[in-house]
Amino acid sequence: MGLLDKILGKKKEEEEAKKQAQQAAEEAARKAAAEEAARKRREELAEKQRMIEEAQKRAEEEAAKRKAALEAEAAAEAEKIRQRGEAMAAAMRQAVEQAKPKTYVVKPGDSLSKIAKEQLGDAKRWPEIYELNKALIGDNPNLIHPGQELKLPE
Repeated sequence: MGLLDKILGKKKEEEEAKKQAQQAAEEAARKAAAEEAARKRREELAEKQRMIEEAQKRAEEEAAKRKAALEAEAAAEAEKIRQRGEAMAAAMRQAVEQAKPKTYVVKPGDSLSKIAKEQLGDAKRWPEIYELNKALIGDNPNLIHPGQELKLPE
């Protein structure tokens, strides 16, 4: 092997080494570019995930606010219904009381005029009591007996 062959062999080796170095540099550049693209993609995905989580959090907060508002509204409506029910029950009790005929049980020493004065506020209304209770009292309005239950006019 001559000098020329050595020089050509050396040159060929250098070119081959240069080619390999260039390929290695290109591969490293491709790898770096792929890694950079992957890093950017991870960042984008992380940002999207963060945005999704924030949106979910806002949606949950809104849902909780709506739920609380609906519960408050339902509680207020229930309270109104309860109050109306109580008012109706009171009105019904009052109507029942008013519908019941008022009565009075005769005590010793009572007279129709005394009962009219105490229960009706006017002694002169004793004939009304007598008329309502004529069947029980009989023909003599002065003859009432303790224990008799007399109906009173309105």
